[in-house]
Amino acid sequence: NTIFEHAAIIATAMMDLKFMEDSQWKKNIVPLFKSYFDAAKSEAAIEKVRADAESLLEVPEEDDDEDDAEELCNCTFTLAYGTKILLHNTKMKLKRGKRYGLLGGNDSGKTTLMRSIAQNQVEGFPDTNSVRTVFVESDIQGEQSHLSCIDYVFHDEKIQALGCTEEQVREVLSTVGFLADGKAKPDHPVSTLSGGWRMKLALARAMLQKADILLLDEPTNHLDVINVAWVKNYLNSLTDVTSIIVSHDSGLLNDCCTHILQIDNLKLNTFKGNLDEFVKIHPQARAYFNFTASKLKFSFPQPGPIEGVKSKGKALMKMSKCTFTYACNTVPTLFDISVQVSLSSRVACVGENGAGKSTMIKLLVGEIEPQEGEVWKHPNARIAYVAQHAFHHIECHLTKTPNEYIRWRYANQGEDKESLIKVTLQFTEEEVKIQKTPYEITFTDDESGKVTKVKKVVVELIGGRKTNKQKEYEYEVKYSGSNTDTGDYLPAKTLKKMGWDKAMKATDLKIAQRSGLYVRPLSTKNVESHLQDCGLAPEFGTHYRMAALSGGQKVKVVLAAAMWNQPHILILDEPTNYLDRESLGALAGAIEEFDGGVVMITHNNEFCSKLCPETWVMDAGHLETKGDADWMLRQDTKIDAAEQLTEMVDASGNVIKLKGQKKKLSKKEEKALIKKIKQKLKNDEELDSGEEEFAAEKDLL
Repeated sequence: NTIFEHAAIIATAMMDLKFMEDSQWKKNIVPLFKSYFDAAKSEAAIEKVRADAESLLEVPEEDDDEDDAEELCNCTFTLAYGTKILLHNTKMKLKRGKRYGLLGGNDSGKTTLMRSIAQNQVEGFPDTNSVRTVFVESDIQGEQSHLSCIDYVFHDEKIQALGCTEEQVREVLSTVGFLADGKAKPDHPVSTLSGGWRMKLALARAMLQKADILLLDEPTNHLDVINVAWVKNYLNSLTDVTSIIVSHDSGLLNDCCTHILQIDNLKLNTFKGNLDEFVKIHPQARAYFNFTASKLKFSFPQPGPIEGVKSKGKALMKMSKCTFTYACNTVPTLFDISVQVSLSSRVACVGENGAGKSTMIKLLVGEIEPQEGEVWKHPNARIAYVAQHAFHHIECHLTKTPNEYIRWRYANQGEDKESLIKVTLQFTEEEVKIQKTPYEITFTDDESGKVTKVKKVVVELIGGRKTNKQKEYEYEVKYSGSNTDTGDYLPAKTLKKMGWDKAMKATDLKIAQRSGLYVRPLSTKNVESHLQDCGLAPEFGTHYRMAALSGGQKVKVVLAAAMWNQPHILILDEPTNYLDRESLGALAGAIEEFDGGVVMITHNNEFCSKLCPETWVMDAGHLETKGDADWMLRQDTKIDAAEQLTEMVDASGNVIKLKGQKKKLSKKEEKALIKKIKQKLKNDEELDSGEEEFAAEKDLL
């Protein structure tokens, strides 16, 4: 009897925890009876009890008979991705005109379920031609970004099959705000649209398809308050269209949803009511929408010291009086913008869709060039930039695993392949012309003091850089007609006049990036560990192709790739998109502990208000600074010399202790040390390792 009572307690506990898989019962209950009964009989009896217990847990379907809405779907199915089962033998019932909020943790299968429905891969779900199903996503594929908004809509095969006319497309686009004299113009390229307008374009395309079921994956991503309200009104106005909505926006799910679908323990449970009503019965579901002290933890690599920077308040990036106009526009997108960023910066950039936030960030990081004003970056600073349409970083590498992608990206001695293709590092025709023009260079012989003037043409910068007596950088060059690297250096001022300014920036960038590689070699093991620090489990980081990952997982890949070379400044454009609340809480924690500067564009006030004392408010291309703008200037924290690297991880994952960098001696200290060493040598005394190194350097031995 005692054994039976004990087994009953375990069984009821497993029912409470929803542990109803046969393997779980076999593992936890069968061993209790092995001393008394045959193993096969025990297993059969316990499986019968488990099946009866599972039937007791089935939630009876809500009686919707009073609702005479047409039933679009009533099916039982199993859903898997690769070898991973996401839903097992579960039911789904959808009615016309209802709006279903789909809940579940990250990686529970929400996006996979919606994609499978859209691609006719859910067993028992009506064919998408008889029940017209449209998956709405705002991320534009790279090969379509050059198309105009009109052509982009026509590019869709389903739109072509419906035989829509250009007038119909223009009419629908105008209903969501695409007007010839508006902020977003129907004939302009999709690439000029901000994230909010891209979502509106995706919704317009869905409207043209006259969908029976709309599948919406994070429809309020990139949207400001005004446009979120517009999406809510639009969804609520669709009385004959069924919507399934995945969103981390609790306001949207409260204001729009008539039902909640929850993925829990491989089952899809349906509940009648909005999110608040659902949470009253399932309080644990609130965790999907709160920044909690989650078990998940992100950890970013610390940036390390920068040569020549002794204060956290010193600017590492600056924009001064910058004005920018896109080629297709007559009115500037940005007017007279001046900002600066340091190691102590914590800045939130806010403003409505299309105000120019992302354009300003692209100027700051060198993706585009201003027509007026100057953009400056400290030559030794490393910058990580995660773009608003984050997936553009990886869309050409979807057949690689995240681990392979990071190793490909940094394979050339730590250089970031992505940063070297920026517009601001490509030569213009005018610059190439100046480079080919002979320039008079003055050489002074160190011994005789004789001055010689020679006209020369530089054909390339080889990659070397040194500091001269005037504390200015000189760069190693190769002259026209020279077959060997002669070890010649020219000052930055001279090279700038010769048209090599961008090449100097590229050299600075390579040197800055390589200095970050000192800590850990680019091995599979190190990259896997780094991806795990950024929230991506080894299973997905090393063994899954990126094409198979969810939106949240792809954002983690892009973030991890940007953070690999230990940047001093992290710039995030809409980092909260696609991440669930647990991941957002972990991201906030990592940013708080990060010793570098952070600039973020976000519409998530809860997220940025926790982290950022300074706010840049962008309004129609004009910038206003709010909050504690002088906070950065007061951060005159001296960067302690103790911040030197003390250990390194080799390719096998072994930790190796490093000697501290040598302190530079003053002339007085140097003189005293030489005297001390000479005396020791005279007395035949043994030198310590530091003295021996110094003596060899100065030819005293």
